[in-house]
Amino acid sequence: MIVPCYQDGNLIEETLASIQETEPMEIVVVDDGSQDPTTVAKMDELEAAGTHVVRHTINQGVAAARNTGLSHTSAPYVLPIDADDLLVPGIAGRLADLLDADPGVGVAYGDYEEFGESERVRLVPVAIDPFRLAFTNEYPQTAMLRRTALASVGNWDSHKIEGYMYEDWDLWLGLAGRGVRGRHAGPGVITHRQRVHGDRLLESVKRHHVAVYAGLRRKHAPLFNRIDEHRRNTGLSSARKRLYPIMFGGRRRYAFEPKVKEVIERAGLWRRPR
Repeated sequence: MIVPCYQDGNLIEETLASIQETEPMEIVVVDDGSQDPTTVAKMDELEAAGTHVVRHTINQGVAAARNTGLSHTSAPYVLPIDADDLLVPGIAGRLADLLDADPGVGVAYGDYEEFGESERVRLVPVAIDPFRLAFTNEYPQTAMLRRTALASVGNWDSHKIEGYMYEDWDLWLGLAGRGVRGRHAGPGVITHRQRVHGDRLLESVKRHHVAVYAGLRRKHAPLFNRIDEHRRNTGLSSARKRLYPIMFGGRRRYAFEPKVKEVIERAGLWRRPR
């Protein structure tokens, strides 16, 4: 279990308390160069209580923090959760069972719930779909990865594109491009609760979306070069095959879009298909 933390000392204790499993787990907290007194004091407190804490002297970003945590663990399965999110008790064991049951599966995941400033359940696709990933990321940042599958894509990429990066989207594109299979935990299975508060980094990235997306296309060119093949193989309906490139992809993102999408989703006019 890797828990990257940057300036979230007031939340991380709740996150760690949400990790409730019947089997022993490696848990590594990576302080990514936090400077606020609350977080610094909390790291000292956790370390004194026996938690494995690794510290960056300067902020390097969530991808670098996860990679640091990865280097301090040895378990065959890896589960990252951000220091402001909450894990559903017992879910790590359940996801590990899915990987145990099929050595050909590289990642196990489920749906997740947003809470805080907005509340909704995000439905995650059953399979890893390269066509959908070519235009938007509908997959979670908290999923259980087989260490070998993670290594096959070079772990999390900490190299920035125009100073920003979609770390999780990049990871899922890498998995899809290498044909890694995923396993969903089942309809209605919530794996974690993702806190929505303030201006999360993702919102900053969206302001530079066009350039960052272009960088993702360059990096994952083999996947994008096979987009016609992926379109034929996707499970999306014909209408959604046409809509995804229009609604998502490389077009500019606007600040008002999340609110509009929330209204549309609550009205039942658009839901992510399985």
